[in-house]
Amino acid sequence: MALIFYGDADSTFLNVQESNFKRFVEVGRVVLLKSGPSAGNIAVITEIIDHNRAMIDGPTTNVPRQSYPFKHLTLTPIKLTKLPRAAGTGVVKKQFEKEGIVAKWTSSGWAQKRAAAEKRRSLNDFARFNVMLQKKQRTDVVRKAVAKAKKA
Repeated sequence: MALIFYGDADSTFLNVQESNFKRFVEVGRVVLLKSGPSAGNIAVITEIIDHNRAMIDGPTTNVPRQSYPFKHLTLTPIKLTKLPRAAGTGVVKKQFEKEGIVAKWTSSGWAQKRAAAEKRRSLNDFARFNVMLQKKQRTDVVRKAVAKAKKA
């Protein structure tokens, strides 16, 4: 937890306020890649190089160990615990599998929304037509149920 202190050294009191930020760039943080050949996959930060780049590795998600700029990463709320700095691919893979990171990611709402959007994007014209018909049918069923509930 990060705390922000307001006031100077001569102050008799300090105003303590909890930070709004919950995701920090840190070793062990799971990130989503926004661009590049592995875009859409997750990886973990294994080392912070400088204020612009980090070393990432995703041994179970087909992301090779590489330097990656922060502007092409999105921090997720998932974090690997007890990951040492500059951990090798083998150590990262063991931790990934031990903590079930891929399962946590795929069960998260964020990943499910991304998968649904990708599925919608891949539909052809006929599939979109079928989706429209199913939505009409569902709306009709809901409308009839609401009308029946109002009468009762």
